Amino acid sequence: MGLILTALVVFLISDLLLSFFGNPGATTISYTEFNNQLNKGNITKIYSKGDAIEGTLKSAQPKPDGAKGEYTDFATQRPSFANDNLWATLQQQGIEVTATSPVVQQRSFLANLLLSLAPMVLLILIWVLLARRMSGGLGAGALGRKAPPKPVVAEAGKRTTFADVAGIDEVEAELTEVVDFLKNPQQYRKLGAKMPRGVLLSGPPGTGKTLLARAVAGEANVPFFSASASEFIEMIVGVGASRVRELFAEARKVAPAIIFIDEIDTIGRQRGAGGGMGGHDEREQTLNQILTEMDGFTGSEGVIVIAATNRADVLDPALLRPGRFDRRITVSPPDREGRAAILAIHTRTVPLAGDTDLGRLAKVTPGMTGAELANLVNEAALLAVKRKQDAVNERDLSDALEKVQLGAVRPLVMPQEERERTAYHESGHALLGMLQPGADPVRKITIVPRGRALGVTLSTPEDDRYSYTEPYLRGRIIGALGGMAAEQVVYGVITTGAESDLEQVTNIARGMAGRWGMSERVGRLTAVPADAQGAYGLSAAPTTLDAVDEEARRIVAECYDDAVRLLTEQRARLDALAAALLEAETLDEEAAYRAAGVPRKASEDASEQASGDASGEA
Repeated sequence: MGLILTALVVFLISDLLLSFFGNPGATTISYTEFNNQLNKGNITKIYSKGDAIEGTLKSAQPKPDGAKGEYTDFATQRPSFANDNLWATLQQQGIEVTATSPVVQQRSFLANLLLSLAPMVLLILIWVLLARRMSGGLGAGALGRKAPPKPVVAEAGKRTTFADVAGIDEVEAELTEVVDFLKNPQQYRKLGAKMPRGVLLSGPPGTGKTLLARAVAGEANVPFFSASASEFIEMIVGVGASRVRELFAEARKVAPAIIFIDEIDTIGRQRGAGGGMGGHDEREQTLNQILTEMDGFTGSEGVIVIAATNRADVLDPALLRPGRFDRRITVSPPDREGRAAILAIHTRTVPLAGDTDLGRLAKVTPGMTGAELANLVNEAALLAVKRKQDAVNERDLSDALEKVQLGAVRPLVMPQEERERTAYHESGHALLGMLQPGADPVRKITIVPRGRALGVTLSTPEDDRYSYTEPYLRGRIIGALGGMAAEQVVYGVITTGAESDLEQVTNIARGMAGRWGMSERVGRLTAVPADAQGAYGLSAAPTTLDAVDEEARRIVAECYDDAVRLLTEQRARLDALAAALLEAETLDEEAAYRAAGVPRKASEDASEQASGDASGEA
């Protein structure tokens, strides 16, 4: 497209230049009109080239064919059959005559060659100028050329330190040694200790891996180079490797220094896994260069590489061996005390009301990462601004938590019959959660549509859980099936409202049968991988996977029968809870237990009975 536009511009410029060689002001007239003006003696001079005649009149004449205006310069064509003795007439009137031979003077071969190649040369020159302007130079190397990388310079008073990091004390302790090494390298070298070449931070998104890397650089007060792994990948092979060389060269100049590479799994995946042409594609060349820079013949003395990833399991083994990434640190979501400390950090610039209890908020947010807690505080501040308050109070934080966990409220008007069915559905979830030993306490019930759901029952554990027993997992399945069981008990039919419940039930039941050894038929083995969404069906024999599915169906069927039986026996409590929910639309923890007639203390005592030490996830 750009070449076509360039050709069009060249054509217009050429046409404009050629127009100067003629007489753009001459008016074309007929040869008869020319003869009339000649017989009147109104012509002063003419110019002739073959049978083409141009000339000038003594006095202006109206333009022919009724056109507006007058003309003085004219152009006409003498017919080949004309026999009017024109030369004699011109001599009699003393008109100046200038003539040029119609035969073009023969040019040299070189001149003709240059004239024929001139448009093509002009197009090539314009294309080269455009290409240089877009890429900054000619050639494949110039297309990837960039300015040398510079350290990330923190603004005065805004340097990140370990005081800005909370909830991951064990990780902080590991990195403190790296900071001490950067500050006092001589003390370690006296004993022959070497500086670690690399530190790999792995963990779920939002746990603070990038923040930790900045805190290490801030504590050690050394230059900090930050780059994303995707920045090294280019269309042209070799550009990524050259950028890696430049990055490490710049870091060595100001060593000791830290290089932080985010999402290193983009270029650090296992080689030979496909996608390359002959094993020499751009990603693999970039990875090879990183391996060489970290621990090759040259080495990078005084340069520590800190990398972050969510998928440490897909990294190349050569990248993980000692001498490259000497330390692998797992950054997990914070515990209860860690969440309280993180909330305290994120509320330092947020004015809080006097009755705000961050410890209580930390208690009801198990599993949330630092990024999610920061978003929770920001949502609460936004709500306080909307409500025109001077400070963020407990209600703002609670409403923000509901918005984050349950979704925004939808302005949906449901028919009364639909509201009643939703109330019984959520009451079934909540009542079974209250009655089931070891189940998580019910925190809130609502039939106000939020997100994709028409109603929500929120249950969170009293304390952080790191292992789950089989009775606890069965209780979760029974609670998740409570909505469908309540519809069956009350209406005799079920609806599509249990879709998300069934997804949760399927994952737990399949994990019990195929991952955690809770099925006698399958045995004490793992047949389903942790990431069952991706590779399910490739990790075990087909007969074993069939047995896993059959056992998962058996577990769910038993739990569903228990849910229906319990709700049938507790029908009066189910009706009372549904009626209270229809009236109030939203019930908090205390109101929900009171409406159902279940003592909160009795529920806590029942929860303490379900203790065990079976490890796993749900």
